[in-house]
Amino acid sequence: MMTKEELQEILNSWENLDLLINEATGSPEYVKLLFEIALHSTHPKSWRAAWIADKINDKKPELIEPFIHEIIVQLKNETSSSKKRQFLKLISLHPIPEVHCSFLLDYCIQCFTSTGEPIAVRVFAMQVLYNISEIEPELKPELLSTIQHEMELHSSAGIKSRGMKLAKQLHLELKKSGIPFN
Repeated sequence: MMTKEELQEILNSWENLDLLINEATGSPEYVKLLFEIALHSTHPKSWRAAWIADKINDKKPELIEPFIHEIIVQLKNETSSSKKRQFLKLISLHPIPEVHCSFLLDYCIQCFTSTGEPIAVRVFAMQVLYNISEIEPELKPELLSTIQHEMELHSSAGIKSRGMKLAKQLHLELKKSGIPFN
């Protein structure tokens, strides 16, 4: 088995990443090493470990799910936009632990409404907010209003595309449930 240092060395080069993805998909111990790097390394290319985790998630999401709690905890201190993007994407693809809903609600509203955040971070934050509204339906009217506001004032192709899809879904859900909205 590869060491953490050997794995970090492979992450420095794109040439072997496909091989690493295939190897890690069949070996949960590599996934653990990837997350040690993604979550705790300050190496400039450590975001690639999170990117590889996303690719593993495409093939075997059950290998990633045990790390969702740690990913959410890491968001509290994460400054890398690349890691934020990958972490929010992974969170959006898994059930959200209810214990983290309050933190993620605040965190994702801040990310989604911040024009200083990259578009991809904002889009995945919007998706996580929608997922939280599935757990807490009383948030749906406010989320719909926030999405419409952001599409109007701080829009981009990515915000519009995901925003229109989620706004339509929220509108239908609110209409069906009888929850009042504007």
